Amino acid sequence: MALRDTLKALKSSNFISWKSTGKLQKTIASFIEKTGKTLHSGKLTKVKLLPELAGQGRYFDCNSEGVIQASITFAEETPLCTTLCGDGFKIRTVEHLLSALEATGVDNCRIMISDFDDRTAEIPILDGSAREWVEAIEQVGLKVATYQDGNCEKLVPVLNKPMHVCRNDSFIAAFPAEDVRISYGVSFPQVPAIGCQWFSSAPLDVSFYAKQIAPARTFCIYEEVI
Repeated sequence: MALRDTLKALKSSNFISWKSTGKLQKTIASFIEKTGKTLHSGKLTKVKLLPELAGQGRYFDCNSEGVIQASITFAEETPLCTTLCGDGFKIRTVEHLLSALEATGVDNCRIMISDFDDRTAEIPILDGSAREWVEAIEQVGLKVATYQDGNCEKLVPVLNKPMHVCRNDSFIAAFPAEDVRISYGVSFPQVPAIGCQWFSSAPLDVSFYAKQIAPARTFCIYEEVI
């Protein structure tokens, strides 16, 4: 199944349904600020995370001139990073930050970036993982996200039938289950330091993510960047 077809399938009620968690939406209890060099442009960039109201979701505030929701709908295929585009702006290398926000239960968050070059910005790579973002979120904590005069219930997507995506010799498959569990393998025989590795998780929760997944650092091989 092609990526474009997968996106259409995910939006179909045949594949995804939504159910209540019985919990209220959350946001960060205070602002978070991180500064670091970006991976692709090499620039020093500052990112600020701000609490947001329930129902607003996670989004990038582009100099108050545009907004990009942190959604697959706005994803653009780019090599060696995940890029979101919208309102004439482009945000690169968002994967570690968005992974940390999702895993730690931050449903609503306003994300501001200090440096845009020709309406394009990039998230700092930090140590190459999601670890520093998770630690920063844990330090400030979470609070219930308010919605006007009340609160807003949290909904989660439920996969109704198996699906998979293939490209060349890589694939991802997802199956309906009560708990989220991940099995993941990589094979880079041309890079002895990486080689062939396999990882399987227990039921995924914040603690397991913070200890076993967030510290996993990105890598690339020399031939991909020259």
